[in-house]
Amino acid sequence: MDPQTEIELQAAAFRRLQKHLMEDRTDVQNIDMMNLTGFCRNCLSRWYQEAANERGIEMDKIEAREIYYGMTMDEWKANYQTEASPEKQAEFEVAFKENVTDKS
Repeated sequence: MDPQTEIELQAAAFRRLQKHLMEDRTDVQNIDMMNLTGFCRNCLSRWYQEAANERGIEMDKIEAREIYYGMTMDEWKANYQTEASPEKQAEFEVAFKENVTDKS
């Protein structure tokens, strides 16, 4: 496979993952994703931001999230986010530390 085709297939897979998480499975909470997989929608938007920044494109966290989510975080939270139990919040603290904070 030539490099350009590989890039295009990777981009298509990313777009499909984004659609799946943003349209097909809005019921899946970010906290559950982070606790189970070590990443969530916010991580995907951060990786998008980091890729842009590496290429000299100025983009902050808010802009990246709006691009990834297709709406503001306030809109996403109002439409889809549910309250997390204290147990889930405690699990999240561990998962975030292991997968985000300690990786930085």
